[in-house]
Amino acid sequence: MSSLPEIQQIEKRIQTLGALARSEVLAYSEQGSLRFPIYKISFGSEDPQAPVLGFIGGVHGLERIGAQVCVALMNSLSELALWDETLQKTLQKVRIFFIPTVNPIGIYKKTRSNPQGVDLMRNAPVEAENPARWVGGHRFSNQIPWYRGPLGAAMEIESQALISAVEKEIARSSLAITVDVHSGFGFQDRLWFPYAKTVKPFPDLPLMYSLKELLDRTYPHHFYRVEPQAQSYTTHGDLWDYLYDQHLGRDRQNKYLPLCLEMGSWMWVKKNPWQIFRAEGPFNPLIGHRHQRTLRRHNTLMEFLIRAVASSQAWAQFPKDKEEELHRKAKELWYDPV
Repeated sequence: MSSLPEIQQIEKRIQTLGALARSEVLAYSEQGSLRFPIYKISFGSEDPQAPVLGFIGGVHGLERIGAQVCVALMNSLSELALWDETLQKTLQKVRIFFIPTVNPIGIYKKTRSNPQGVDLMRNAPVEAENPARWVGGHRFSNQIPWYRGPLGAAMEIESQALISAVEKEIARSSLAITVDVHSGFGFQDRLWFPYAKTVKPFPDLPLMYSLKELLDRTYPHHFYRVEPQAQSYTTHGDLWDYLYDQHLGRDRQNKYLPLCLEMGSWMWVKKNPWQIFRAEGPFNPLIGHRHQRTLRRHNTLMEFLIRAVASSQAWAQFPKDKEEELHRKAKELWYDPV
């Protein structure tokens, strides 16, 4: 067993899952005597063309709550898979995977970056248009947050592990959605979609708007703000921009939506200002009941997305005239507000 609690939970769950799921170690993150596995746990169909839903956490080690939410969702799904006949039938045609601790040493050491001081979410070979100063990524020094890594260097082990695993999942999938769980920005939980590199609309805007409409109709009182990430700030090296563009260049028939769940951590600080003086304070709910509330807060979102990928005919398939209408509505909402 590892000494990192989140990995201990993952390993304990793997031991109890048996044939319900498949687990693998994508890579090991190492620094000195520290060596932690990066796990991927998959449920459901092994058909490479099956619809896919993935949850990812712990890319930024300091945002530990992201990894913990991802583990909590995996635990809930594991229990449902034991007895919920509806879910069991859904898993015959859908695949759901979890990569909860992408940057385990960052989690262990309470650092944003990986052991080499690289911000994994600035590490992909993607150049942004007018990136935000400093926050958008730089190559000056790994002693400064948001460091991208040396120019021309290969991506970090953790970045490569994540990209390879996700590419394998989405390559032939008829419809794929991933949710990367973060914290540290704003007073409201946001669902961000590409791009981070540019304020220009991304090619699957009608699909994203259709998913938002479905969420709004199904849960009209939900608390998520759905918007392009670049409306908040633009960055170099976003892993999801890279994965989306790679998939776009390979296959225009099979759809892929990479989402980022950005939990509004400023509300936790507002309610408990003293936590701002702790390294993890701006990014995590440190009061017990708020932590518990956050761990259960996104179950409805997971259940909604499972149903959405399993029922693509309800929202992801539309004729040309409907596509044009959705594109127009999306532009009006997100890019050309009145």
